[in-house]
Amino acid sequence: MEPSEEVETARSTPPSAGAYTPAELERLGRERPPAFKTIWVELGFCFSLLGSMLVVEYFVSGFNVLLPALSGALHIPSQAETWPASVFSLVTGAFLLPAGRLADIFGGYTVFTVGLAWFVVWSLIAGFSQNYIMLIFCRALQGFGPAAFMPSGIMLLGSIYRPGPRKNLVFSLYGAFAPVGFFAGIFFAGLAAQILTWQWYFYIGTIMLGIVAVASIICIPRHTIETHKIAPKMDWWGTCTIVPGLVLLVYAITDGSHAPNGWATPYIPVTFVLGWIFVGIFVYLEGWVVEQPLLPGDMFHVKGMKALTVALFLEYGVFGIFLFYASFYIEEVLHASPLLTSAWFAPMCIGGLILVTGGGFILHLLPGRILLLISGLSFVISVLLFAILPDNPNYWRYIFPAMICATLGIDITYNVSNIFITTSMPKARQGLAGAFINSILFVGISFFLGFADLAVTQTADRGKKESYKVAFQMAIALSGAGLLIMFVGVSIGKAKSELTVDEKEELERELPRRNTGDAASTPQ
Repeated sequence: MEPSEEVETARSTPPSAGAYTPAELERLGRERPPAFKTIWVELGFCFSLLGSMLVVEYFVSGFNVLLPALSGALHIPSQAETWPASVFSLVTGAFLLPAGRLADIFGGYTVFTVGLAWFVVWSLIAGFSQNYIMLIFCRALQGFGPAAFMPSGIMLLGSIYRPGPRKNLVFSLYGAFAPVGFFAGIFFAGLAAQILTWQWYFYIGTIMLGIVAVASIICIPRHTIETHKIAPKMDWWGTCTIVPGLVLLVYAITDGSHAPNGWATPYIPVTFVLGWIFVGIFVYLEGWVVEQPLLPGDMFHVKGMKALTVALFLEYGVFGIFLFYASFYIEEVLHASPLLTSAWFAPMCIGGLILVTGGGFILHLLPGRILLLISGLSFVISVLLFAILPDNPNYWRYIFPAMICATLGIDITYNVSNIFITTSMPKARQGLAGAFINSILFVGISFFLGFADLAVTQTADRGKKESYKVAFQMAIALSGAGLLIMFVGVSIGKAKSELTVDEKEELERELPRRNTGDAASTPQ
């Protein structure tokens, strides 16, 4: 056997969990995973995963800037403006859990690449929309793409990389590409609205998606299906209750403010109640009936998971409100052009890229609880600054720090929670981990954006400036509650090199056998 083959064999066949010393764990946490034969394959893999995050953010953030131009071009009624923006997040959030189970069944490679291909097709078709109904339809179908490849992407990252500095850095870069995609979406949306035509926003996004899809097919390891003790099965009962439950709930909250008689319109309370009934049935089925539930109750036995879930739900809702109403406030109240709006959002890209990438080098040095408290405080400041904006605000005093705080809030929160949840789950549940993380994000955005829209609509007689500030005031309350929950209920340590969950379970099985063997070999 050649020396290089011996090294590769050693890397692919690690010793038992109990054989690792702290120094070996540190080394394993820093070296290239055995799934990648060369550094170039790893770089291509990272490009694929980071690019997937970029295009999702592109189609979330940029659409808000493009919406005023779209409203005029496609004659979107004011009562329907929220739907093209929120339906994408709603569909993505509703189907994340079923897609996460598909990733556990069929492997990350298959679900990831199919999701990207689907996203390419419907992003292109959206550029040919002839009216706002077709646009909403395409945006809804776009949402199935990220629902597939986002949990499978987290699954790939969480199962290939061991706990340690290398995993922290890659996850941080993954999060750092969110502000890059965020700014790219805003920039190209401003360019399309002011210089080109709105269709080019979708065409440019499709081109980027195509490049990422090709890189994914070439560089993502194909053998990513784990051998489970119990073969994972699709939870159809859970799927058939949680999907309509979430859709009906968010539909009622979003459309309630625009229905003919508001919440007194009969179909609004009916859909709202039906949504809660479906969610209640889902909880019952998952907890007491289904053998392999989409959302196992024992995952919440991890210390701090319940509090973290509630806090993340609130804070991601705050971020959705900030994205939507900050762009509308800048364009419609401060009368900035689309390109100037893009420039004003630039700190979210540059600051996020620098701060979050740098954070990848210190995640193993600082406790996660401290980082989450910093991000929670940043959320509060970002919406507070917009809530107190004067008539002619100084950009550097108000808007610039708000943008920096917004990117600190979302990126630190997303990175720390990603690393914590994937490290707390065995390989058999990495698809679940990715689905759970992203479902909190997308459902939180859709859920609270609907309530913010209701608040803005009910105060429309005050004028756009004051009604938009009501949304920011609501976001202050939500972010404050999220920060308080983080402070009281969440305690996450350093993201250091350590055994994986599977290795810890293996070690627990080894110790009794070792103790029995030691006792048998001891002279009487």
